[in-house]
Amino acid sequence: MATKIYLDKRSAKKDGTYPLKISVSYKGAYTLIPTGIYLLPEHWDETSNKVIKHISRTSLNQLVRTRLSVIELCLINMQGKRPKSGKELRTIIERAISGNSYDDEDKCLFCQYMESFMNSRKAQSTKELYAYTLGRIKAYTENWESLTFDDITYKWLTSFSEYLECKTNTVSIHLRNIRAVFNEAIKNDIITCYPFKKFKIEQEATPKRSLLPEQLAMLRDYECEEHQKKYRDIFMLIFYLIGINTKDLFSLTSKNAVNGRIEYRRAKTGRWYSIKLEPEAMVLIERYKGKNYLLSVLDEYGNYKDFQHRMNDNLSEIGPTVRKGLGGKKYREPLFPELTTYWARHSWATIAHKIGISKDVISMALGHSFGCKTTDIYIDFDRDKVDEANRKVIDYINKCRK
Repeated sequence: MATKIYLDKRSAKKDGTYPLKISVSYKGAYTLIPTGIYLLPEHWDETSNKVIKHISRTSLNQLVRTRLSVIELCLINMQGKRPKSGKELRTIIERAISGNSYDDEDKCLFCQYMESFMNSRKAQSTKELYAYTLGRIKAYTENWESLTFDDITYKWLTSFSEYLECKTNTVSIHLRNIRAVFNEAIKNDIITCYPFKKFKIEQEATPKRSLLPEQLAMLRDYECEEHQKKYRDIFMLIFYLIGINTKDLFSLTSKNAVNGRIEYRRAKTGRWYSIKLEPEAMVLIERYKGKNYLLSVLDEYGNYKDFQHRMNDNLSEIGPTVRKGLGGKKYREPLFPELTTYWARHSWATIAHKIGISKDVISMALGHSFGCKTTDIYIDFDRDKVDEANRKVIDYINKCRK
């Protein structure tokens, strides 16, 4: 018999990781057994057969060793019986994995598998979402270390949802994260149970998060307090740049300004964007020009999230103030008390639709995929259409009065 662990580089996931598999050869039969682990090439040492330079390398190496031990024990227990085919060999091994050591140690250990899945995600923000869900699962489950996939039933999901005691959309985020882990485990032939066949994830209608053209013009022209102007202006800049993500915006440098355009790759998706710099955007970029970055935000703040929190707080307070009582305490009457940076993107799309921009062009402008890889690349025709649409949207707003 012979077993070998290797990184299968024949097909990569979108995040650039490859599946780690165990090849098994026994009595003329050959099969591949998935480990459920996906790694970047630099995280696998072919010489030592170990996960290296990975944040969860200790637990991942333990998982691999355990899986390998179970397979080798299974082959020993076959006592020389010759399998008819590689498929039969795989079935025998999978039964051993699901019924013996792995059932007790790794296979059904949901939290351990979820941690591995979480660490294989590319975007840090995505990892943080899964970490948040994992934390809630651990807080809810008394013996979370031994929680198995089989333990997560319709009844468990219902009880967990009630335990969360938060808004429906927040609950649905946690449940979708759990479902994604189940889907990954099923895809890798780790499990067969699937409680989401019966359990349906509820979803509330998302509240309106866009401004009317007249409201946007009002915000643009409003005589806000001095400390609020910067936040309001950057909100408008996000709008002029078709709802650019704040992390991407604040990370831009002068190198991203090319021939009158902002060109960059989205941090979250890796998608390439090229947005024409309209005069309205240029004025604001020059006003808040940075030293090391296009804007001064990261020159002044070490973390863009800190600035974004401050920005959202201030955006939601823009509006008239009145003083009441003997002490003259200041009270605010916000124009848009729910306003955040996300509203800029939604507002652009809503206004574009209002003035007759086609859904295809709006989707292209926002970076939505149409299910075809070629549409993920801006060809000149698409770029011109997006440029034209953005100019029309800005012109429409410019005609509005506060």
